[in-house]
Amino acid sequence: MKPQVKDVNKSSKELESTSTKAYAKNSPKVTVKAQTGPVKGWVWPTKGKIIKGFSNKENGNKGLDIRGKQGQKIVASAPGRVVYAGSALRGYGKLIIIKHNDDYLSAYAHNSRLRVKEKQQVVVGQHIADMGDTGTTDTRLHFEIRFKGKSVDPAKYLPAL
Repeated sequence: MKPQVKDVNKSSKELESTSTKAYAKNSPKVTVKAQTGPVKGWVWPTKGKIIKGFSNKENGNKGLDIRGKQGQKIVASAPGRVVYAGSALRGYGKLIIIKHNDDYLSAYAHNSRLRVKEKQQVVVGQHIADMGDTGTTDTRLHFEIRFKGKSVDPAKYLPAL
């Protein structure tokens, strides 16, 4: 079943709310030295053709959609801690959200299998999921990077292809 645009937009707002809550909930209340600022060494979460790029428009794509094969390996783009692993956000299918520091989160959607659990620490390049088509019409990874809960263009953080 193809998700409706309004459902995906609503889910994008839910993901923004979820990532903002994860950002707030998992950020220290008082800290001597907070881990903020840019995350260095981002890597591509999978191989494949970008079939839909990032858009800041109201109904735009809040990440990159990368075509691949069913079961293809998805890796953590940067080290961090899994703050969400599940399928409760409509339009994202099986989803993983990783908190990299107090400023950055990444999201990996439409997976066929999740290989990590919430609160698990991950390293860059670690196999975290298998590509799938949950919540979408074809096999793809929807990949987002969030800065303080807001979508940013992942292509600006990833190495050139």
